[in-house]
Amino acid sequence: MARADKGDRRARAAEVIRLEARTIEGLIERLDGSFDEAVERILGCRGMVIVTGMGKAGLVGAKLSATFASTGTPSIFLHPSEAMHGDLGRIRPDDVVLALTNSGESDELKQLLPHVRRIGAAVVTVTGEPGSSIAKLSDSVLDLGRVDEACPLGLAPTASTSAMMALGDALAMVVLAERGFSREDFARYHPAGKLGQKLMKVREIMRTGNELPLVPLGTSVGQVILTMSRTPGRPGAALIVERGGVLAGIFTDGDLRRLLERGSVRLEQPVDECMGRHPKSIGPEALVAEAEHLLRAHRIDQIAVVDEAGLAVGLLDVQDLLDTRIG
Repeated sequence: MARADKGDRRARAAEVIRLEARTIEGLIERLDGSFDEAVERILGCRGMVIVTGMGKAGLVGAKLSATFASTGTPSIFLHPSEAMHGDLGRIRPDDVVLALTNSGESDELKQLLPHVRRIGAAVVTVTGEPGSSIAKLSDSVLDLGRVDEACPLGLAPTASTSAMMALGDALAMVVLAERGFSREDFARYHPAGKLGQKLMKVREIMRTGNELPLVPLGTSVGQVILTMSRTPGRPGAALIVERGGVLAGIFTDGDLRRLLERGSVRLEQPVDECMGRHPKSIGPEALVAEAEHLLRAHRIDQIAVVDEAGLAVGLLDVQDLLDTRIG
């Protein structure tokens, strides 16, 4: 078979993208009271949003279920065939079933939905055929409209699945906004990876309690070194505090090395004479990403954590940031 000219190849690809973009944009004029009704059903759901669909629609459904679950709406994906072989027991009367089907005539869904209705769960269907058999079994119907697939044969689900994804995302994001889902909530459900790291607060990973080396002004350098060595986790710094716990300075492994290099270290001298004054600090409610920026910008390995009154409440070591990435 002859290969297509590169220009023709790119032109075909561009046409696919244009067609799918037009299909998605066309959904805007179809947003009506049915969309509002679907939002209300999900907001009022006391159980789970159970997403179902066959084939490519099912793959879209698995993604949408994950989006709901990660943004504050408990959700699972249920395969229609598996449901008819025992997994129907996952559905409860308080649930909302979100069914995805472009044709509205999927045999598997037509078999499943009457059982869902008998259980008592509500059914919201996303389909390109609002007069279909499955639409008639539904409480709410979100209409995709008549979709021309981007496939040259007009067969492979392409524009229809893109439209399902976009409309499902719109539903999930509107629900998220109306729930008042916050950045903190998002971080709670995304503790690992870049998303979680960006949204974590300093207080979640800073060293506190017996892992926080605090020593008062006037303590000898030798005693400060012992404190650092005996503190669990072996932090590379100790925070020097005034009476009442107000941060006065910091003494780090780097300070000790510099003293040794100059040959001026005296273990009995007060740490006040060689500590770093006015150390970089951050608040416990600041984002970890901000702390990382400060560490990088100032080329330091530790940063003090202080509250609004200037009290030393924690220590953040560069290793703590690495540990969050490993986790």
